[in-house]
Amino acid sequence: MKMIIMAGGSGTRLWPLSRTNYPKQFLKLSGMDKSIFQTTIERCLLMGRMEDLYLVTSRDYLHLVQGQIEEMGKSLPLERILLEPEPKNTLPAILCAVQAIRASGDDVCAVFASDHVIEQPQILADTIIKACPLAAKGFVTFGIKPAGPETGYGYIKPGEAVEGGYIVSQFKEKPDLETAKAYIKDGYLWNSGMFMFHSAQFDEAVKKYNPEVYEAFQAPTLEERFGKTPSISVDYGLIEKMDCVYCAPLDMEWNDIGNFVTFYDKYHTKQDTNGNVYFNDEIMLDSSNNLIYSEGDKAIAMIGLSDVVVVDQKDALLVCHRSETPRVRDVVSILKEREDPRADFHLTEYRPWGSFTILEDDADYKVKRLTVLPGKRLSYQMHYYRNEHWIIVSGTAAVVIDGEEQLVRSGESIYVQAGQKHRLYNPGKLLLEVIEVQNGEYFGEDDIVRFEDDYSRCD
Repeated sequence: MKMIIMAGGSGTRLWPLSRTNYPKQFLKLSGMDKSIFQTTIERCLLMGRMEDLYLVTSRDYLHLVQGQIEEMGKSLPLERILLEPEPKNTLPAILCAVQAIRASGDDVCAVFASDHVIEQPQILADTIIKACPLAAKGFVTFGIKPAGPETGYGYIKPGEAVEGGYIVSQFKEKPDLETAKAYIKDGYLWNSGMFMFHSAQFDEAVKKYNPEVYEAFQAPTLEERFGKTPSISVDYGLIEKMDCVYCAPLDMEWNDIGNFVTFYDKYHTKQDTNGNVYFNDEIMLDSSNNLIYSEGDKAIAMIGLSDVVVVDQKDALLVCHRSETPRVRDVVSILKEREDPRADFHLTEYRPWGSFTILEDDADYKVKRLTVLPGKRLSYQMHYYRNEHWIIVSGTAAVVIDGEEQLVRSGESIYVQAGQKHRLYNPGKLLLEVIEVQNGEYFGEDDIVRFEDDYSRCD
C-alpha cells in the first residue's frame, strides 16, 4: 500500500496562528512537542514504511517538510516530495501523486490530510489496513461516527452493507444545525476526507469523470499540468460523480482543526468549569465558553464575556465571536490586499538551517535572533544595502568573510560590511544562537545575493 499525504493547504481560517508561509499543519501548538504534520507521518508509519510515503505540498513548503522530517530522524527522497507549482485543490494534487506512484508500479493508495488531529491512531491504522481488499474493488471513503451534530463537516449516508463497510447512498454538504441533528439521528457519518483506491482505477476514473483534468495531466511538465488543469476538489470532481463508492466507518476521536470552533473542540479537556479554554494563567471572571490562545507572557484577563475567541501573537491580535470564526479568512484577504506581510509571515520564520525571529524592526535598523542547527550553515551571500553585526549568544560560530574563516565564541561579536561576501556556520553539536543587528538603507529578505547554497536556493 502507498500512502499520500496532502500538505499544501495555507490554513487561512486559523490566522494569526497559521500564516501563508507557515500554515497550521506545521505548527506545534501549545502543549505539543510535534507538529500536526509530524503526527500524520507517525500515523502512516503504523501502516507502512517511509518508502511507501508520497507527499504533495507547495514549493514554498519544501524546506519546512524536509526540516520536520529530519527532526523526526527520518528522510524522504525528493522524488517522493511532489511540489505543486500552484494550488489547484485536491483532485489535481492527488492525481500528481498517483502518476508518480504508477511510474514505479500500480498499488492500493490511501490519501490523508496533514492537518487532522486523531487521538487514537491505531484504530485508524487497523481500519485502513482492513479496508485494502475493499479498495481493490472500488473507491473507499472513511466516515467518522459523529460525536454530535456538527455544521462544519460534510456527511455520508450509508447504504447497503458490504464486507468491510457500506455502499455510500449519498454525500451531503455541510448542513445547518437542525439538519445535522437529523443526520445524526438517521445514522449518517462525518465525511473525513480520507480515501483509498487502486492507482490504475483512479487514473481511469479521472479520465472518465473529469477529462479536462486528465487531459491537462498529459502535458510533459508539472508546470504545464497545473497551469492547464481547473481547480477542483476530489469530492466534487470525482468521488460524488461515481456510480459506486464504499464507506468504511471509523469510531474514534477526529478533528480537522478547520477553524477556531473546531480548535476549541479539540482542546475541550483543558476547559475550566465554565467552559473556557485557555493555555496559560489567564484570569476569567464571570465569563464562559471562551477560547484564549496566547504565546506571550503578558497578563490577560476576561470579564463578563461569553463565546469569544482571542488569539494573541506578538505581531497580531484576533478577537471575534465564536460564531464569526469562518470570517477570519476575510481578514487575511484584506491584509493581502493591503500587501501587509502579517498575512503571510510570522515574526519567526523557518529556514533549512534553522530559524530567525524579528525582535525589532525600525526604519534605520532591524534586530533578529538567529538559531542555527548543529552542522548547518547559511548560504555564502552578500548584501548591497545593509551591514550586519553578529553577537554570539550561545555556541560557537564559524564565520567566513571574503573567503577568510574564523571562530567566534559565546560573548564575542563580528561585523560584516555591505558588499562583503559572508557565511555563518554552526560546527558544533549544540544550537548556535546569534543576535543579528542590521543597519543600512534597506532590510528586505530580497537583498540577498547568494554565491553558494547547500539548499539550492536561487534567491
